[in-house]
Amino acid sequence: MNESSNGSIIGGKSFTAVAINCAAKAGEWIMTKLGGYSKLELKYSAHDLVTEVDKGSERLIRNLIGTHFPHHSFLGEEGVEPGPEASSRALAEMSDAEYLWIVDPIDGTTNFVHGFPFFCVSIALAYQGEVIVGVIYDPCKDELFVAEKGKGAYVHGKKMSVSGEETLRGSLIATGLPADHHYALPLNLKGIQSVAPEVRNLRIAGSAAIHLAYVAAGRLSGFWEIGLSSWDIAAGALLVQESGGLVTDTHGRPYNLAVRNIAATNGLVHAELLDKLAGAEAVG
Repeated sequence: MNESSNGSIIGGKSFTAVAINCAAKAGEWIMTKLGGYSKLELKYSAHDLVTEVDKGSERLIRNLIGTHFPHHSFLGEEGVEPGPEASSRALAEMSDAEYLWIVDPIDGTTNFVHGFPFFCVSIALAYQGEVIVGVIYDPCKDELFVAEKGKGAYVHGKKMSVSGEETLRGSLIATGLPADHHYALPLNLKGIQSVAPEVRNLRIAGSAAIHLAYVAAGRLSGFWEIGLSSWDIAAGALLVQESGGLVTDTHGRPYNLAVRNIAATNGLVHAELLDKLAGAEAVG
């Protein structure tokens, strides 16, 4: 791989290759623990779970990245106190980092705990606040989604592009049921009530990262959710953008790492989706 202007190579080591290696190794390790974790903890609420597998996966990824890039900064979900305020604060504290790895060691922990095969490892690298590498690995299906800024996005080594639906009526849209039952969940439920009758169907499968990867792959027309964190979104947002889709906050402002209320679509149904959410006062 040649030296590229977006800094995807340093000292002969490819950021993307390291991200892929970390995601694959963590995914492989997670699968050995499926159905065999021993300790379950509640984080932010009774619906926000963490296991020692999340923590072990994050340690594995952090150590591998540290071996290759010891001077890079690292923001992982399990290294941050639970709750939306702590998430925002942790990201703000990293705002000066030149290179920042943003990692969700298992996105979809509740699914993992129940053996529901819809969870993934999400790894992004931001350079001066802009995501330049995004990798999402679904170990259950052995699917690897990879994007480099300006170079497209790929799954199974094939270039991805977003779907072609032009209206919500013909669209399959995904969302989530946030763990924050005071603020985010009621808003998202208002959005669901508004959007569900307008679309072909809705999906709520419990992993924001995979939902974003599926928008990039053209399997979903769009996705929105209130109250996510940077590690839920960063890798998937780049996948969608590099597949020709559109990623904004729920007000339609451009995506950045601090965005918590996300809308990602094929671009064609974006305005219509945002309009439905705004009409329901469900944008946050």
